[in-house]
Amino acid sequence: MLALEGVSRLFRDGAGVSDVTVQARPGEIVALIGLNGAGKTTLMRLALGMLRPHHGTVTLFRHPLESVPSEQWARVGALIEVPLAYPELTVRKNLHIACLLRGADPELVQDSLDAWKLDPVANRRFRHLSLGNRQRVGLAAALQHDPDVIVLDEPSNALDPASVILVREQLIRRARDGAAILVSSHHLDEVARIADRVLLMNRGRLIGPLDPTGDDLEREFFERIRQDDELRGSAEVAE
Repeated sequence: MLALEGVSRLFRDGAGVSDVTVQARPGEIVALIGLNGAGKTTLMRLALGMLRPHHGTVTLFRHPLESVPSEQWARVGALIEVPLAYPELTVRKNLHIACLLRGADPELVQDSLDAWKLDPVANRRFRHLSLGNRQRVGLAAALQHDPDVIVLDEPSNALDPASVILVREQLIRRARDGAAILVSSHHLDEVARIADRVLLMNRGRLIGPLDPTGDDLEREFFERIRQDDELRGSAEVAE
């Protein structure tokens, strides 16, 4: 449903991503993990057309990204970095607008409020919410129209443990129903619980899969990063 093939996008300071290939298939949760600055958010922005690649291609529902029909975008749910919402409007109104923008039934709003435990703040203005509640509103808006492709950047950011469990349950259920899910996270243990594939990024490149069933995921994560940094350092010296 979503494929990035040999995608590169570099910025003036040298940051970005280089020659990255990732696919998310129906019913699959693909997790990107890496240190801050590894390129995870850039890759997700490329997947959604928020950035254009300098090289490589991105396809969504088998269409090149630049020619995806507008109605197909309604089948996508995304949350990148921070929730997008109107600060002066209530939670309920923001979710209502999100439904209308995607051509979904506004009756879904109440179900979404219930699912994300947002009823107590439904009539509160977004700008008055805590960071955790803002994140839950962003997740509710991204998922309430039952998208076929889901792209979430650090979805558990600022969430309490109970809300993290809500995210886990939502993603597992939606993958079971056939959605293709691309998610980034710093929470290695949580990733291991939900992901079908875990892909490790370092300094703008994918450096391979990480086994989510391993005994010590954190140790393997840092060891793989260290090995990659050493290899790159040796290559730079050789040049």
